[in-house]
Amino acid sequence: MELRTMRYFLAVAREENMTRAAQLLHVTQPTLSKQLKALEDELGKKLFTRHSFSIQLTEEGVLLRKRAEDLIKMADKITTEFLALDDVLGGDVYFGLAESYQIRHLASAIKQFKNTFSDLRYHITSGDTEQVTEKLDKGVIDFAVLAEEPNTAKYHSLSFPEANLWGVVMKEDCPLADKQAVCADDLAGLPLFCSEQGWNHDISKWCGSQIDRLHLEGSFRLSYNGSLFVKEGLGYLLTFQHLIDTSPGSGLVFRPLAPALETKIYLVWKKYQIFTPIAQQLLEYLKDRFKAIPS
Repeated sequence: MELRTMRYFLAVAREENMTRAAQLLHVTQPTLSKQLKALEDELGKKLFTRHSFSIQLTEEGVLLRKRAEDLIKMADKITTEFLALDDVLGGDVYFGLAESYQIRHLASAIKQFKNTFSDLRYHITSGDTEQVTEKLDKGVIDFAVLAEEPNTAKYHSLSFPEANLWGVVMKEDCPLADKQAVCADDLAGLPLFCSEQGWNHDISKWCGSQIDRLHLEGSFRLSYNGSLFVKEGLGYLLTFQHLIDTSPGSGLVFRPLAPALETKIYLVWKKYQIFTPIAQQLLEYLKDRFKAIPS
């Protein structure tokens, strides 16, 4: 199975049309069809369902698409890493980030770092712990930012200077908005929105045995999406402070949990990771920079 064949497969999967894919790849349609047929024969699975004017992925094709995308990203990353081994002033660094207001510390550090290393090219993807650690383990990214304590058997880590404060985002005219803080008793029986990760770890620890009294109406990977449901009056969003606009006029308010619940975030990287020169210099800069910020 060659990388070129994987690139052909992905082009057809994206375009859903053999002719357009062949044009983008600068190959003839018969050549492309032959390569894809050989791939199906090699895997022993049908990857496409061919219609009159389009091509649709089978279930096996959908699975291969995900694997092929990771494979191509990893191959491209390896190529750029080797090209950058002699480049101490620039290059590519890849991050997978949790959703947190504390990411501002990373953004600020990168801004300052680029004053010296202007040829730094950084690439950002977002997701929860499961999503970003999967990319980290596969070598698709260099660093991940997690909103939970990392597995010290697998990763080195750097703690961010500040923690995230949990609270409830709600409509400004609801009864709970009159409170200065919200406890578990206040939330009992209400329709609640939260990320699965936050619900299963932070919130369950916070309320202990009272978790059975709380009702998870729906889960969201992105707090912004959850806030749209709150605006429609469908429930209450449990999330970190500063992720949602609750300024005057927004129609929403944020109230902290009581007792207070905080979650630290961590920059993590794989043990025994060999970095490009620019990634290593950025890591050392982040270590010094974070230590200098009062916590």
